[in-house]
Amino acid sequence: MNEQSNPTSTSPALAEFVSLVDGRKARIGILGLGYVGIPLALRFHQVGYPVLGFDIDEQRIAGLNAGESPIKHIPGAEIAAMAAGAFEATADFSRIGEVEAIIICVPTPLSRHREPDLSYIVETMKAITPYLRAGQLLSLESTTWPGTTEEILRPFIEGRGFEIGKDFFLVYSPEREDPGNPDFTTHSIPKVVGGATAACRVAGERLYSVAVDKVVPVSSTQAAELTKLLENIHRAVNIGLVNEMKIIADKMNIDIFEVIDAAKTKPFGFTAYYPGPGLGGHCIPIDPFYLTWKAKEYGLSTHFIELAGEVNRDMPEWVVGKVVDALNDREKSLKGSRILALGIAYKRDVDDMRESPAVFVMEHLRDRGAIVEYSDPNVPVFPKMREHSFDLSSVAPTPAALASYDAVIVLTDHSDFDYAQILEHAPLIVDTRGKFREDHPKVVKA
Repeated sequence: MNEQSNPTSTSPALAEFVSLVDGRKARIGILGLGYVGIPLALRFHQVGYPVLGFDIDEQRIAGLNAGESPIKHIPGAEIAAMAAGAFEATADFSRIGEVEAIIICVPTPLSRHREPDLSYIVETMKAITPYLRAGQLLSLESTTWPGTTEEILRPFIEGRGFEIGKDFFLVYSPEREDPGNPDFTTHSIPKVVGGATAACRVAGERLYSVAVDKVVPVSSTQAAELTKLLENIHRAVNIGLVNEMKIIADKMNIDIFEVIDAAKTKPFGFTAYYPGPGLGGHCIPIDPFYLTWKAKEYGLSTHFIELAGEVNRDMPEWVVGKVVDALNDREKSLKGSRILALGIAYKRDVDDMRESPAVFVMEHLRDRGAIVEYSDPNVPVFPKMREHSFDLSSVAPTPAALASYDAVIVLTDHSDFDYAQILEHAPLIVDTRGKFREDHPKVVKA
């Protein structure tokens, strides 16, 4: 057999790596203990592998080692069981030599100029490169532009004198976490894997196959990187479309949610997407711009993708316009009005604040002179964020509290909210999520 059909026959290092994985003796290193890294660490631990987690947040490290969950939808009992077993979290990156598999799950945000910021990846590679050893596999899971694995990571590894595909294995396998979605978990979501060589792909397939139900191999790391971008751009474009449709329907005095419900009865050719106050989460608002940036290197313009981005970016301001109009209809000014933002996480029933459109709505309101507070059972204190600042704690949505505001804006439709109580006591409701479907004099649909 040639290397393409049986790479283990020409790579003793690959054969050894596969043997360690198959024997449950491979140690797994997870770099970045957040919404992606923690579920991955849990899964590898649950199927019998020792896990060493790396992070720069000392408080998070201490909490995980004490068995505490830092993420709402991950049960504390699962973290406690992991901490009591073969798991340890550390900030000591020199220990990277202790593991066989290195999985990088660090953020890839955008800069202020909407360009890719790979500083977390680069700094991680700088921290671990001196301690890499032969026989290891390094997998990047962070979303990024096609070519990152080869152009950014590979030089670090080869600079140590390793030959990729022979004595070191490099793969890209994009994360596909959907925080708070009970229908899909780390092990049930198929895992795309692309290798820098055929041997690398085999190593990656073997590693992930022990933790997930289905592995989907692709021909290269670039193909895997573009797969992730296509998935997220697909959502961003369709959400941009339905947000634009919402604006049109609003002008025509048509309920867009009624239209979507009717359209989705078609058993083919239509997938329902729902509008909101904008786009949130770490992936959907950011990832399309990784491709638009990379496309410029090839002299291409991504008109369709960028247009969807503009529509989604402008939604918070459109929502604020609806608040202004609703207050004006009640002979009130936005300036000085007390506004309650109902739900500020980026999606229902999670505590994830990354790129939450609710924050942009709150900022627009504050900048125009409104007195803004929020209520979110999953976010008791407004977190420290890189580009946003509110010194606020969550307000309990009691009848008296609801009645004290000039307007309540439904920004994130958490299941814990009592919507009947909100309708009864709030003097004005601006609904961006379609929670109040029946016409009501208190409700303005946005």
